[in-house]
Amino acid sequence: MRIKVGDNVIIIAGKEKGKLGVVAKIIPEENRVVVDGINMLTKHVKPTQQNPEGGIEKIEGPIAVSNVMLNIGDSKDIKKAKETKTKFSVKTNQNGKKQKIRIAKKTGEEI
Repeated sequence: MRIKVGDNVIIIAGKEKGKLGVVAKIIPEENRVVVDGINMLTKHVKPTQQNPEGGIEKIEGPIAVSNVMLNIGDSKDIKKAKETKTKFSVKTNQNGKKQKIRIAKKTGEEI
């Protein structure tokens, strides 16, 4: 996957289209990501010894990775956000080892 945990992303499709968020979790087997504050689901919790009241919780649900794009612009303002595709490049570091890095296609800078 070209999206990593901690990346700022823009939702490009679905009911949350146009919103910004940070990737909290990746589920590669299902090609899905969990983004903070996006796709909030309601979960009913039974009473337990740790939580004797039980109740209703709000949790983030996973969304398809095809519905998000990497954001290289301002992470707070949707008007200043810039979505981009990514590509990979191999670069040698100071120790002489080859290292795979991500590059933004729109600007050419390293992510």
